[in-house]
Amino acid sequence: MASPSAVRSRRRSAGQLHALASLQREIQATDRNGRRKYLRDFSQAFRDYESLLTLAQVEVELSQADVVLIGDYHALPTSQRFAARILTGLAQPGRPVVLGVETVFARDQHILDEWTRGEIDDDELRERIRFDLDWGYEWEPFRDLLATARQQAVGVYGLDCTPRDDLRKIGMRDRHAAQKIAEVARRHPNAIVVVLFGESHLAPNHIPAVLRVALPDAGIVTLLQNIDHLYWRAAGERRENVEAVRVESDVLCVFNATPLDKYESYRQCIDRWRQEAAAPDLAPTIYNLVDALARFLHIDRYAAHNGSQPVYLVDRVPEVYQRSSDEAMRKLLVRKGASDEETKEILSRIASGGSCYLPRINAIFVREFQMVGGAEEAARFVHHACRPPAPASELAASSNEEQFYARVVEHALGYFGSRLLYPARPAVRGFDLGTLSAQPQAAIAEEQWMPAAEKLGYVLGSQLYDAYVAGDLSKRYIRSLFFRKLSGPAARSTYLQIARKMRAPRGKTLA
Repeated sequence: MASPSAVRSRRRSAGQLHALASLQREIQATDRNGRRKYLRDFSQAFRDYESLLTLAQVEVELSQADVVLIGDYHALPTSQRFAARILTGLAQPGRPVVLGVETVFARDQHILDEWTRGEIDDDELRERIRFDLDWGYEWEPFRDLLATARQQAVGVYGLDCTPRDDLRKIGMRDRHAAQKIAEVARRHPNAIVVVLFGESHLAPNHIPAVLRVALPDAGIVTLLQNIDHLYWRAAGERRENVEAVRVESDVLCVFNATPLDKYESYRQCIDRWRQEAAAPDLAPTIYNLVDALARFLHIDRYAAHNGSQPVYLVDRVPEVYQRSSDEAMRKLLVRKGASDEETKEILSRIASGGSCYLPRINAIFVREFQMVGGAEEAARFVHHACRPPAPASELAASSNEEQFYARVVEHALGYFGSRLLYPARPAVRGFDLGTLSAQPQAAIAEEQWMPAAEKLGYVLGSQLYDAYVAGDLSKRYIRSLFFRKLSGPAARSTYLQIARKMRAPRGKTLA
């Protein structure tokens, strides 16, 4: 005989279960990831609860925590609105509150900061963080959450990294997110750090486990929303409306929507995604080239502590601005503060190769994708990210000659990277690499030094590529060039070392 609890649950849930059956079949036909182990870890983790709670009791417990991890069902606007409510409630007593979100990549923190300071509006924020292209859920609930955070919190942070669409790499995303949360907590030692992240990431052995290692003394509470199994069990309670339950001592679950609400919202998202037709998006193409070159150079894009690697290269990839005409590109460059000289150079490179990387603001401007130009600009970014940053005073004191040689090496590595990614690019010949070092500084200071630096760099890069393919240069040596300092006298010495190697006899490995 069924227990009274089971009878109450069955009767309260019967109609909803009938509606859910066909809905879930439709969703599973499109999204087959539910059988993945990572998602099973989450669905199997929370099968029972210890006691019932009210929302008031939940808010009291959260106010005593250091980090609150809120599970987000992305397709359900109620999830984001509830997070905004929690944020507002925690900000009331006077203890600072900070918000961290999965929706924004950590690499786009500068964009989020611009919006927080009021320098850009909501529409520009939405475009530049690629919300519709990379996230795709409803904008308004997330925008409202950010607006609440701008009013109530002392900081708003993006926590995620790529790739979002590869469950084989999802463990790296969890470790990255935990590291970012720990950094935020250390930056705001007296604040409650509220984090909104996809619910599957909050299984006990996912982000929470990594975060407890990074913050061993912090009070961490996981706040789940509308977990199916807990919802159906709570439907058997005598209390007609169960607001929340305690799953474990540090895990709570609130109920602010039904399973039917959740899955219907997801089905509507799927329908919308099927119907939308967007213009070609070139940013993933650029990022793929960056990743390919990083893999060739044995660069761990997720390295957090490694002196021989860029720290979290995945967070440092450039913002990609895509415009369809020179006039639109010129307006964008003016708005980004590009000087007349920078604008002229960028438009010239775009005219010849379709894109241009601007290190000063870490951005790639693209009018149309051309493999040669895109590969070269991706290589220029990787070089810029790997080499040691030069103090502003040292850059200001660099002579024209030193700047010239720095440009030569930059162009050489850009050309090498482009040839590596696109071997069909023609070789460049015509300069004697040994003659330039004998020229006086005055000759280098002429107006034509920039075109000369590009030509000489391409010749040097062409020879580097030929020597590498022939086996005369090791990959280790090529990798080391991307990490060389190029400010001050180091630029000329690096150029001369490469030039000497290019003149060395063939037949022995130059490593």
